[in-house]
Amino acid sequence: MKWKNISLGESAIAYKNVDSSEWYFQGHFPGNPIMPGVLITESLAQTGAVAILSLNQNQGKNALFGGIDKMKFKKMVLPGDRLKLEVKIIKQKGPIGVGEAIATVEDKLVAKGELTFAVV
Repeated sequence: MKWKNISLGESAIAYKNVDSSEWYFQGHFPGNPIMPGVLITESLAQTGAVAILSLNQNQGKNALFGGIDKMKFKKMVLPGDRLKLEVKIIKQKGPIGVGEAIATVEDKLVAKGELTFAVV
């Protein structure tokens, strides 16, 4: 993934160029390659982790998954797509926070939901 825009502790935007040679396309699905939703979600989580871990007080820490809520998938992600991943931190209390996560391809919504994290 390539990081395009990071607002320290608030948001991050990343891009993933989806390549047909990626390992998961071999089995998901033969003859009809589609990027698995779980990998889209993980990509969003990593983008959110970059945002929250960019704060000085979080240097050297990890952001762990605490939950996934309201995640909806609207469009398939195919080889050749450029996946835009955006996460905005909408709540944080102590080490626990929530990020609004949005994935798009060519400005069309692919997935949207909320990701809960714990900074440890």
